[in-house]
Amino acid sequence: MFPSISSALLWRGLLAIVIGVVSVAWPSITVGTFVVLFAAFAFVDSVVEAVVAFRSEKGGAVAGHLVVSLLSLAAGVAALAWPGITALVLTIWVAAWALVTGAVEVALAFRRGEDTGQRAMWAIGGLVSIGLGVVLAIRPDLGAVTLATVFGLFSIVSGVQALVLSVTARRIGTAERRLASAV
Repeated sequence: MFPSISSALLWRGLLAIVIGVVSVAWPSITVGTFVVLFAAFAFVDSVVEAVVAFRSEKGGAVAGHLVVSLLSLAAGVAALAWPGITALVLTIWVAAWALVTGAVEVALAFRRGEDTGQRAMWAIGGLVSIGLGVVLAIRPDLGAVTLATVFGLFSIVSGVQALVLSVTARRIGTAERRLASAV
């Protein structure tokens, strides 16, 4: 699809920057989009689970997959019916994830065999993650909009990184072609 890695990185970077700018400019719309994407995922998962249920030869598996299919369908309908509550629950879920991830990262900082720099990076990353989790848990209502804004800023930074990598890959490719033609 892409003629080179540098082209893929270029387009990925540009797309990430555009998504980031939209997320920062309109965080409420971004939160709404996350809710709709969650609902779409739940509906697709419901269909997949139903298909798996009807293709299964075992009765217990059929019943289990049908229950999961119905739960996914209910989650999708609930997300669309109550988008505010869904955004709140998704924010609380991210808060729990950040707290657990942060605790694991802090624990990893004390592993044997790590040098001081690696320990510091694990500890700092873990503490930042725990801080994010605490803030989101305290104010999940503001957390959803803040998450959208942080996601946008992250996307912009990630996009700029991809553009820099694209330029670097293009330079390396050009140098490689020069070396190959000189031989």
